[in-house]
Amino acid sequence: MSGLISVDDARRALAPHALDAGEETIGINDALGRILARDVLAGTTAPPADVSAMDGYAVRLADTKDTGSQLRVTGEVPAGTLPTHAIGPGEAMRIFTGASLPDGADHILIQEEAERSGNHIRVTVPQSAHQHIRKAGRDFSAGDVLVPAGICLTPADLGLTAAGNNATVTVRRRPLVAILPGGDELLPPGSALSPGKIIDSNSAALAALVRSWGGEALTPGIAGDSVAAIRAMIDAVNEADLILPVGGASVGDYDYMKAAFTEAGADILFSGIAVRPGKPTWFARLGQQRVLGLPGNPASAFVCAQLFLRPLMMSTTGPATVFKAALETGLSKAGFRETYLRAVSRQQDGQTIVAPLADQDSSLLRPLQTANCLIRRMPNAPACAAGDTVECVKLD
Repeated sequence: MSGLISVDDARRALAPHALDAGEETIGINDALGRILARDVLAGTTAPPADVSAMDGYAVRLADTKDTGSQLRVTGEVPAGTLPTHAIGPGEAMRIFTGASLPDGADHILIQEEAERSGNHIRVTVPQSAHQHIRKAGRDFSAGDVLVPAGICLTPADLGLTAAGNNATVTVRRRPLVAILPGGDELLPPGSALSPGKIIDSNSAALAALVRSWGGEALTPGIAGDSVAAIRAMIDAVNEADLILPVGGASVGDYDYMKAAFTEAGADILFSGIAVRPGKPTWFARLGQQRVLGLPGNPASAFVCAQLFLRPLMMSTTGPATVFKAALETGLSKAGFRETYLRAVSRQQDGQTIVAPLADQDSSLLRPLQTANCLIRRMPNAPACAAGDTVECVKLD
């Protein structure tokens, strides 16, 4: 256990190094899912004036209270045009949905409740209240904050942004994350496998997480088992904000990752975490670049990305969702490391229930298809019974 730090200490150590790639201004058609860096303000008022909510006639309510009342039609207002004159007592103006009301009008007589003959209409249904008018500024007024900074932009946010006459938004720039799997045994997906070789699945899974958390993933290839090979890969990703070396950081004879980064000038801040899975996780700074070393076992890499990579990308993804749930089955006494069990949570009778998956081996990928959360168990936690409450972390 010598040299290992706790999960909480690791997160505290990572906090000052959270990525901030700055801001950029982009078109709203490219902004879905991006994190807004600056408030979106309304550049106009909506509606810009009192407008009709229906097709019909702009009238004075006082002239339409009785069935059979006659009014003279003095003009027409299509949507997108302005009335040319006001209406007076006993007058009406043909109007269409979205068109501005003429001065003097305080009610819309819908066309289904009027009969027209030439330049006159007759009220067929008595009118008792002001209706079918959308008042100026009912939705928003110029200068209003339409979307606050920090929001992950949704289709509704972008529609509102456009309605406020904004063609662009300022968002947080996507950090560039380089994924460097290491190991002579690894081959890219689609390769013909020979004995002793395995497929690199970590690059695809981690790249997908990076993108889902608002970053850009760079996958330059697989580093061989030598300091020189890893150094060449480090040099190739010198534009990345964060490097994710995967594997090669345990205590085997062919684990060269930390040695290569140290030779490149990296300052290692911690070199192992008392966590299961993921004990070999480490962190360093290489100039302005962050370096988060993840375990090579696929489940370990995925879980540790959730626990330690996500906080580094907080500015583009936000915090992980933590929730309480009742255990469906009991758990035995925890070990000496903080443990995260892949699990499935669900709603049952208004309560959140969680069940750990049966096989927690760190090399297995198929359980990650099923798991939607992690059960957090503190070091040496006592055994739990079914129904006990546990803390869970939602998986992305």
